[in-house]
Amino acid sequence: MANIDTVLKELLEVDGAMAAAVVDYNSGMLLGGAGTGIDLDVAAGGNTEVVRSKMKTMKMLGLSSEIQDILITLSDQFHLIRPTQKLDGLFLYFVLSSSKANLALARLQLKAVEEKLEI
Repeated sequence: MANIDTVLKELLEVDGAMAAAVVDYNSGMLLGGAGTGIDLDVAAGGNTEVVRSKMKTMKMLGLSSEIQDILITLSDQFHLIRPTQKLDGLFLYFVLSSSKANLALARLQLKAVEEKLEI
């Protein structure tokens, strides 16, 4: 098991990693963040709205599947949002350079650290 700082450190070791955060989507509060190139407080609030909207839409559609991750692709970055399965109300946010990162490996690492995250 790992705390927030350990999980963020592991994510930033991924090739192309720029920033990572743990966010409470009930409040929009940033619980921990690391990295550079992005205002993680602003990103936490904005991505909270993305997660809430997707969960609301899934409920309206009657979908019971759990969200594995949400990918937002920019011209030079990947933004991954992964709601935690065992820690209700939290999500991991991961920003990567699209020219340096391997998206498949980044998703695997995000899943791996999510499984050992402890609050």
